[in-house]
Amino acid sequence: AARDTGHLVLGQPAQFTQDEETPLQHGIDNATELRQQLLADPNVRSVLPKIEFSGLISNGDKSVVMVGLGVEPDSEFAIKGPFMTVKAGQVLASGSTEPEVMLGDVLARNLKAQPDSSLTLLASTTDGALNAMDVRVKGIFSIGIPEIDKRLIYADIATTQRLLNTQKVSTLGVYLNRMAQTQPMQAQFAKAHPSLTVQTWEDQALFYKAVRNLYNRIFGALGMIIAVIVVFVVTNAMSMAIIERTREIGTLRALGTLPGQMLRTLSLEGMVLGGVGALVGALIALAGSAFLLVVPIDMPPPPGRSVGYPLNVTVDPMMFLVTILTMVLLTMAASAWVARKTVNMAVVDALAHT
Repeated sequence: AARDTGHLVLGQPAQFTQDEETPLQHGIDNATELRQQLLADPNVRSVLPKIEFSGLISNGDKSVVMVGLGVEPDSEFAIKGPFMTVKAGQVLASGSTEPEVMLGDVLARNLKAQPDSSLTLLASTTDGALNAMDVRVKGIFSIGIPEIDKRLIYADIATTQRLLNTQKVSTLGVYLNRMAQTQPMQAQFAKAHPSLTVQTWEDQALFYKAVRNLYNRIFGALGMIIAVIVVFVVTNAMSMAIIERTREIGTLRALGTLPGQMLRTLSLEGMVLGGVGALVGALIALAGSAFLLVVPIDMPPPPGRSVGYPLNVTVDPMMFLVTILTMVLLTMAASAWVARKTVNMAVVDALAHT
């Protein structure tokens, strides 16, 4: 999500809260000057302007509703990386002598368009008038969501501004050097530009947050179930290990070992067993995570998408540490709880235990 929008997104306050009656009604006027100011900060890697617009696209025989994005081609595709699959042709590039666009593959199929095909864009200008522009198809792409591929086109900023008869842009996406700088830089830019709203990539990523919250609930519930199972299994295993040695415990008691000494010994045994088991499990989990990082595995396409997504496993050292400590404390507590009754049995009863 941060790769798509930038770590921070700057725009007019109404851009994020209200619908526009005319194109770029809530756009940024001094985008070039503002962009230079943002790039002067050493924490900023790049600033990408974006224009959002809509209208019709026609091949002469058929007209289709389209949703367009005006971008700076060289920076857009270099900074964002492989966020789309080019099906035919090439990506947009600066310096073209004629207006060029890229089409979603479903939209291109509906218009029977191929690279180098001529199409016409029709959109409302910022003055409310209609404007048409002939463009050439530079490439055909897919982002993996058929409903978006059915409507989306990409054009360069200059072409889009000529079509809409404006010098405004919708938003500026700020790409920082590190993800950890997002919150501090948001506060800094909000203070430096009080007339603008500065949102983080998470504010823009509604789908990401919904999916993350869903997964947190699912895996949280599964984690609780697994934790309960582990507690019962560990407690039962330690109980059996101690109860089966009741006669040995009675023998040690008969030789003069104090109950407190036995309790500490059995608790230490549980701690060692739990620690070794937790370390072995952590090593196996770490090896599995490393395997998944080395061997690329794609998840199946989620609902509404036509392509899968790579499975990325994050190794969290704190999670490993907490799990190991939890298992050590759990086995030690289980051993102490069960041993408490056994070591306090009468020596005669312990020796006669079967």
